[in-house]
Amino acid sequence: MKTFESDNGSRQNTLRQVLRRLDRADGRQAVAFRLVFAAIDIAILAFFLLGPYLRSGPSYLIIDYAIAVWIAAEMIGRAVAASSVREWIRRPMTWIDFVVLATLLLPDLLFNFAFLRIMRFWAIGTSPLLKDLLRKAGYLYLLDVVRAVINLLVFLFMATGFVYTSFFYNREGGEGFVDALYFTVATVTTTGFGDITLPGTLGKLTSVVTMIVGISLFVRLAQAVVRPHKVTYSCHRCGLQRHDADAVHCKACGEVLNIPDEGS
Repeated sequence: MKTFESDNGSRQNTLRQVLRRLDRADGRQAVAFRLVFAAIDIAILAFFLLGPYLRSGPSYLIIDYAIAVWIAAEMIGRAVAASSVREWIRRPMTWIDFVVLATLLLPDLLFNFAFLRIMRFWAIGTSPLLKDLLRKAGYLYLLDVVRAVINLLVFLFMATGFVYTSFFYNREGGEGFVDALYFTVATVTTTGFGDITLPGTLGKLTSVVTMIVGISLFVRLAQAVVRPHKVTYSCHRCGLQRHDADAVHCKACGEVLNIPDEGS
C-alpha cells in the first residue's frame, strides 16, 4: 500500500513539474505548448463570436459542451501546476474561467454572462507568450501598443456581448449581434448616429459606461503609440520600472543601470 501511494505521489509531482516547465519556461517546447493553447483559445473565441449565427443549428450544443470539457481540463491542469490551490484560486482568470464554464454548461440559463468569454482573449495578451513572440520577431518595442489594442478589442466585444444579450438577444440570426456591434462602435467612438438606442435606465447607464471606458482605452492606445519607447527594468535603488531603451542612469535617482538588450 505504501509503495502504491508513493508511486502515485511521485507521478503527481512529475506531472506538476512537467506542467510548470511548459507553462513558465522559455524553451522551444514551452513556446510551442503555449502557441497550441493560444490557437485553441482563438478558435474558441471564433465560435463564441459566431454563436448568434450557429445557436439554432443541431451541432451548436455539441461544440459548446466539447469546449466546456476542454476548459475544465485546462483548469485542472493549471490547478495541478500551481504552487497551491489557494494561489490558483486567487488568479482572476480562474474565476473568469469558472463563469465561462458555467455559461457553456448552462447556455440557456446563463446566456446573459456569455460576454465574459471574450476575457480569454485578454488572457492571451497578458501571458508571457505575447512578449516571447514579439521578442523573437524583433518587435518587442510594440508590446505596449499590442496590449493596448487587445484591451480595446476585449472591451469592445465585451460591451457588444452585454448589449446583445441584454437588448437584442431575441432577434433572429445575426441581426441582433450586428446591431449590438454597430451601437457599441458608434458609442465608443462618440459618433452617436442615434438610429439605434438602448431603451430604459439600463440602456442609458450602459451607454454612459461604454463611452467613458471606451474613450479611456482610446487615449491609452494613443499614448502607447505616440510616447517614446520605454523598457521595463527595475532600478536597484529607487525601484523605478520604466526607462529609455538606451538609458545609462536612472532619471529618478541617478543610479547606474545595466539594462539588458534584446540580444542578451
